[in-house]
Amino acid sequence: MILTDTHTHLYSEAFDEDRDLIIQKALEAGIDRFFIPAIDSSYTNAMLNLEKAYPKHMFLMMGLHPTHVKENYKEELAHVAQMLASRSFYGVGEIGIDLYWDQSFLKQQQEAFQYQIQLAKKYRLPIVIHCREAFDEIFEVLEKEKGPELRGIFHCFTGTLEQAKTALSYHMKLGIGGVVTFKNGKIDTFLNQIPLEHIVLETDAPYLAPVPYRGKRNESAYIRQVLEKLSGIYKESEERIAAVTTQNSKDVFGI
Repeated sequence: MILTDTHTHLYSEAFDEDRDLIIQKALEAGIDRFFIPAIDSSYTNAMLNLEKAYPKHMFLMMGLHPTHVKENYKEELAHVAQMLASRSFYGVGEIGIDLYWDQSFLKQQQEAFQYQIQLAKKYRLPIVIHCREAFDEIFEVLEKEKGPELRGIFHCFTGTLEQAKTALSYHMKLGIGGVVTFKNGKIDTFLNQIPLEHIVLETDAPYLAPVPYRGKRNESAYIRQVLEKLSGIYKESEERIAAVTTQNSKDVFGI
């Protein structure tokens, strides 16, 4: 049973003490492919080093995280553009809008999001969307950029059934992680109304660890808890869910 973690920050400082151990544990748990989203330019070297250490397993993205859209965002976007022009990546992400922590950079977040979608189209890459308390704002940008070349993943989807259907209308898969195991996560109440062909698995490690590890550091091996929960929701075997979601990830990222 081969699994894919479509969203994991394995280069994070949270893994500096035991990164190789954590990756080995995930490999032994059947996770064979790890898609690595960017945050900002300060992490680029760490991402490249991770890829160098595990070239058969790590697949890098490039992008500027919305919470890192600050006064210097144009310099950061120039770095994203330069990196995309200099070598191959598997996606543009994570990008989007986050109004949970700070709303003062909304205009800049919207501009950065749309610009990076256009970069993704230029290089024919999928996008990976970060959305926090910003569904309307995200959909507004996607509506401007919609078309057959727009595709990707709505990372850490936590919206309603209606919002899920809207996301799917823009050729997005739903990234499902630890939140689906939370008692107040809510998405478990309607997820079985979304065909499995629209779902990919993720952890967002080191964040959002699933039950029974909630509140602790998340890691890619914990995708097995997400798989187990989805097996119950969809009334399908873990093997089938692993196969379908891995194929979905291949459809998105082209590998």
